[in-house]
Amino acid sequence: MLTFVPTPIGNLGDITLRAIETLKEADLIACEDTRHSLKLLNRLEISKPLTALHDHNEDRRIPELLEKAKAGEKIAIISDAGTPCLSDPGHRLLKAARDAGVPFTVLPGPSAITTALVASGFPPHPFSFHGFLAVKKGKRAKQLQAALDSTETTLFFESPHRIPSTLEILAELAPGARVCVARELTKKFETLHHGTTTELFAHFSERKAKGEIVLIIPPLEKKPIRPN
Repeated sequence: MLTFVPTPIGNLGDITLRAIETLKEADLIACEDTRHSLKLLNRLEISKPLTALHDHNEDRRIPELLEKAKAGEKIAIISDAGTPCLSDPGHRLLKAARDAGVPFTVLPGPSAITTALVASGFPPHPFSFHGFLAVKKGKRAKQLQAALDSTETTLFFESPHRIPSTLEILAELAPGARVCVARELTKKFETLHHGTTTELFAHFSERKAKGEIVLIIPPLEKKPIRPN
């Protein structure tokens, strides 16, 4: 059995009882970064064999992990934070397990996506999540324009050193549009910045951002058409 286990996105107290039980019963834990995961496991007083499973080795590790699962081992899959497979390793392994008929299950738990969506106060449905924004500015501008044109609330992950540039693009595309920048969710210095694209661009141009960031863009408010 393969079990995909969500882990806290910041506050270690957010781990679920079922996740703890699964990690304690696992024969092997596959994690994105063994050093990072050890902090959580040590906090939970769990000592299990670990193996690295990240974007650069997932394809190579899949046959080995599937064979272990077929042999009866209980394998838990975790990422550095949040739910595996969502902009984190695990999707290719899960798909391979499904295609090979290897039993697997996915536990519910912490996710920066749903946390940011609800905390933003923007319409929670429909919504779409598009992972990390592109590094190249031109492609990023196209992604942001598509989000502004969408009828859904759109969420992206963004790096702290690129958020000023991203907000600058948004300010050029839609100066009066309201957005939210959710930073360090569930952690001690959690902040939710609401405002127009112009206001937030000015804010983050003057202050260096740190930590994990979720950018939330709601549908643009349509002005009513007045009859002549």
